This record gives sequence, C-alpha cells and structure tokens, in this order.
Amino acid sequence: MRSLVIVCSLCALMACVDQNADIVVDPSSYDVTIERDRWGVPHVHGKTDADMAFGFAYAQAEDGWELIEETLPFYRGESARFNGPDAAPADYMIRWLGVREWVEAGYESQISPQARALVQAYTDGLNHFANKHPERVTHAVLPVTTTDIITGFVVRHLLFYGFDGALKEVMGPERARDVSRLVADLGLHDTPIGSNAIAVSPAATDDGATRLMINSHQPTDGPVAWYEAHISSDDGLNIMGGTFPGSPLISLGFNRDIAWGVTVNKPDLVDVFVLEINPENENQYRLDGDWLDLEVKETALRVKLWGPFYWTFTREILRSVHGPVMRTDHGVYAFRFGGQNEIRQVDQWYAMNRARTFDEWYAAMAQHRFASFNFAFADKEGTIAFVHNSLTPVRKAGYDWQQYLPGDQSELIWDRYLPFEQLPQVVRPKHGYLASTNQTPFRVAHSEDNPDPSAFSPADGYQTRMTNRADRALELFELLTPISADDFWAIKHDKAYASSSRAGRYILAAIAAELTDVQPHHLQAQKLLAQWDLVADIQSREAALGVCVIRAEWRAEQDGVVPLAAGKVLQTCADDLLEVSGRIDPQWGDINRHTRGPVNVPIGGGPDTLRAIYGTGYKENGYLTNIAGDGLYYLVAWDAEQNLSVQGVHHYGSATMLEDSAHYADQAEDFAAERLHAPLFDPTERAAAGNVRSYRP
Repeated sequence: MRSLVIVCSLCALMACVDQNADIVVDPSSYDVTIERDRWGVPHVHGKTDADMAFGFAYAQAEDGWELIEETLPFYRGESARFNGPDAAPADYMIRWLGVREWVEAGYESQISPQARALVQAYTDGLNHFANKHPERVTHAVLPVTTTDIITGFVVRHLLFYGFDGALKEVMGPERARDVSRLVADLGLHDTPIGSNAIAVSPAATDDGATRLMINSHQPTDGPVAWYEAHISSDDGLNIMGGTFPGSPLISLGFNRDIAWGVTVNKPDLVDVFVLEINPENENQYRLDGDWLDLEVKETALRVKLWGPFYWTFTREILRSVHGPVMRTDHGVYAFRFGGQNEIRQVDQWYAMNRARTFDEWYAAMAQHRFASFNFAFADKEGTIAFVHNSLTPVRKAGYDWQQYLPGDQSELIWDRYLPFEQLPQVVRPKHGYLASTNQTPFRVAHSEDNPDPSAFSPADGYQTRMTNRADRALELFELLTPISADDFWAIKHDKAYASSSRAGRYILAAIAAELTDVQPHHLQAQKLLAQWDLVADIQSREAALGVCVIRAEWRAEQDGVVPLAAGKVLQTCADDLLEVSGRIDPQWGDINRHTRGPVNVPIGGGPDTLRAIYGTGYKENGYLTNIAGDGLYYLVAWDAEQNLSVQGVHHYGSATMLEDSAHYADQAEDFAAERLHAPLFDPTERAAAGNVRSYRP
C-alpha cells in the first residue's frame, strides 16, 4: 500500500456514494410469462430467448435479489466499499487479474450477438426489478451491467478450480515451493474437492432404462447455493435445473431428451513463474537474456470505515508477458493460468442449454470455453458419457510444473491448450456405468472403460485422488449390476464409507492405535468404533464418533496436509462427545441436523458419503448444522420406450431469501427424509398439482 487517504470533507463524502438516476427499462419490449408451481419454482416462458432472460432475471430477483446484489461489488472489485477492510484483498484480486478489462475489450468482438442479446435482456430484468422494488435494493450498486454478468461467469470459473489458492500461497510469508529445473518421472496433481454425477445406460440396468443422478454439492446458503428454475421460449429453448443467482442460463439439468450433471475438478491450471528482477531497476525482469519493462499501474481501492467514512488505498498492479505479477518480500512472481483472457463461457452454456441430442451437446462442449468442470451426460437414446473438461496448457515436457517455474525462459510461456478431443473422456462405456465424484478421471467407470493414464503427459496435471464416494460407487456398481430403479435410488442415498477408501483405512488405524494418556471412555470409544458398520445412518450409535474421526482425515486432505495420528483424533472426538452430549454414543440423527427457519430435523449421511452432508457448530449448538453437500438434486430416467421421468428435491425451497414466504423451507423436511417429487416440468403436471400462479413481470 503506497498511500492512505482518509476522506473527510463533505464533498468527498458525497462522492463516495453513487447518485444514480432512475434506470430506464421498457418492460413492454419483452414478451414473457412467469408461472410459479406449487413449490414456488419459476417456470419462465418467453416468445424469444431474450424475452425469457428478462423474465428469468426478474424471477431470480424476486426470490433472492440480496444474493445477486451481494456479488455485484465483488465482481467489480468494489466489495470493500460496502463491506469494509476484510473485503479489500478480494477487490485487489479482481483488479489485479484485470477480468473486467478482458470483458470490456472482448464483449462486442468475442461474444455472439445472440448471447449478448440474452445478457442484455437479463440485465434489463434485474434493473426493472430494482426500479419496482427500491425497498430491497442498495441504490449504489445500480445499474447492473452486461459487464457484471460476464465478469461473474469468468470469476466463478476461476474460483471453482482454485485459482485463488495459488495466489494466497504466493502471498504467504515465504516462498512455498522450489523452482523447477529439468527433472524426470513426474507425478500427477492431487487436489481435494466435492460433487456427484452418476449415470447408467441400458447395458447396466435391469429394465433397459437410462438413468442420471444430478447431484452437485454446494453450500446450502449464499450466492453459489443452487436455485431451481425452468426456462423456455418459442424459439425452442426448454430446460429445467439448477443455476446460481446472477446467471441467465441453467448450469445443470434436463430437458425431454438429454440431461447432464456437473462436478468440480481441479487439475493443475495455474503456473507461477519466478522473475529475475534487474538490481538497478525494480520494474524490469529478465527474459531470454534481455531486460524487459514490467507494465506498471496503480489502482485505488475504496474501503468503508464506518458510516460515511472511507479509506482509499492505492496499490500497484504489475504485468509481464506471462500475465499478472505479484511483488512480495520473498520474490516477484508472474502467473499464467487456464482461462486467462477467456470470456466466452456464456456462449457455451447457451449452446448446451439449447442442445437436444448428444451430438449437439457434445458440439457445445467442444467450444471448450470452460476452465474446468467434469460433466456426466445421459440421453433418451441410451448414451451416457463423462468428460473431464479443462483448459489444460500444453506445457514443455521435462519440468515439474507442480513447482514454480523459472521466469527468464520464453519457451516455458505456453500459449495454447490441449484440444478438447484429447481430454480424458468416456463415451458409451461397454459396461454401462460411470461415476464422476471428484476423483481421478482415470477411474470413473469399469476398468475396461476408463481412459488410459499412460496416454496423457504428467505435465497435464490431472488428479490422482480417489474419494470415498468414488470407491463406494464403483463398489456398488460391481455389486448391483444389473441395476434396478431401486438400486439407483439406493446408490444416491448411500451413507456408507467403503472399507477400502482413505476414510475406511483411517478408521482401521484408529481401532488399532495404541492410545496414550488413556481414560476409560477412550477405551470404550475404541471398542465402539470397532463395531461400527461404517454407515452414517440416523439410528447409528457409532456414527457420531466415526464421522468425527473421518472428518479429521477429510479436512487434512482438503488442506493438503498429513492427518493427525488416528488414535489421537479418536481420543479428542471421544472427549468432545462426552463434554457436549454427555455420552460417546449419541444417535447420529440427534447430532446431524438439517435446519431452516422452524425446521430442525435429523439427517443421515456425512462428509464424502454419496449422501453428502457437511455440518458445523457442534460445540456451540450441541448438534451439527448442515451447511454444504447435497442440495438441489435430481434422478432423471428414460425407460426402454424413451419416456422421461424425473424426481428431485431442493434442500430448502425456492424463496431463498424470503423468510415470510411459504417456499422458504417447504422442501426442507422432504429433503432430510429423502422424499422426492416430480419437478413439474410439464404444464399438465403443474396444473394437476395445483396452486399455480401466472403473471407477467
């Protein structure tokens, strides 16, 4: 921070608050109807796709304007202006990356006219809502712009694959990694993450059906919690599923003919280069023997202090030919990363939303605009497929790209990605099943159907980890094939830890551990754990202890550190249970709870089970509150005659921010009890279910 200005004068104070005039939007130019079903879910139909986008924005704002508003300052690099000093680092990251500059420079030339019309209509819908409901809006964030929406797509993609983690590492107190030189026999990247998308084709089912489980894991609250909707138009668009507030399209879901689920992947997409700085000029770096000038500019970050008082910080922003540059006490680092300068994600999502066949969907995927994400696909024709999508750099062989790279060699500055068709994929597996559960892309199906890891370069940085969900799903496929409808339901709601998984092995280590500083309840806990069947069912008397032990191993993997000794963790868990619950064997349903408003009910499952539930707050509340994992999910099926059937449930309800709404928590108990319902995709189903409300925004 090179300067600090406390803004105190009346004029300066007034300048800190935007005084926007009313935003002019002509709603009559859009022909759209919003229909709310008995669950309050919006079914938005427009004459054109742009008409739909206007109405979709309005519906999202009705249910969760506050979530959309929360993200706008973040995507602008202005969050600290509203939220105070803690938000300043995120603001600096957005400015330092230069994402809005990418968007503003390429919006007209790179994004298709059709997608631009869609995004413009969507921003009009948000601004129209703001005009009509000023009591819910912070005026200073208006107007919402197309740059905001496209920037949101770009930033979400970067954060999902973990770009911010590499930045935080470099900004630490000392250099975190060695600088790679030429090496041999490299390992593959290994990073922990969550979500499920599981498919079976007629080759693996007992009734000739094709089935897909759409089950991405997200926080239960906030701007990246799932929002359910159905969008359609007279232009042929017709899709239902989940999205995030602030997006004009569906991110995962189904139509009459196809469906897909999405899981996060985290291949190695970020490369950090150590720059050699000219000792006589701090703004020059060496490249191929020459000193080149860094691009240097400053950005002003406005930070809310209290009331009308603000601080304004100025920070330098540096660029090299590699990309953005960070100056630290232990070196100067340049970043190059998958998705750098890519702003066309909206075009690919749009094409996927409009696809009706595998070939159309696959062609949309082949646009290859997304930095990461795995996709699992199914259709009425019996096709299932897995794509490990990523913008994987084509890197020079022989270097350990997990380490930092020398910044003085231009041959290491990659400028292209692996072609889409060369990414790990499984299409129409012979054995008829696949499971994308955030594991290595080389173990998603039967061993004879998996991609061959030897066909890929170690420099590509693919993951090697297995999750319990992956071990358990593949175990169940082997056990249950041919798979019935009931079997598929059971796989989705399975609450077990595979004995062969990391979690299972950690439990065995806790059972076998020689304990020190032993209390009687520690020995009792070890015996209790030895009799656990590894199932996190609500009736279980062992699961509270077992899941507590497993959470330590799971958390260590998430943080990339070696877990504590299993025996020590067992003792700590037993101590905590005895202190808070008065016993080491409370029923899991008394500890694991799903809460929302007046709802507080038991829920089965746990961290990294196929019924994925992640809770917090045990010591504070006496129970764990579900905060992430399973949210909106669907079981989609086409029978042997290609008839579609879908069952699904949302973890709360459609009115994500309205506590006085009937739909704030109307699905919460069903979600906990695993009671699914038809999502009312067809108008006749909505009419039959009753309580339908239709209006024009």
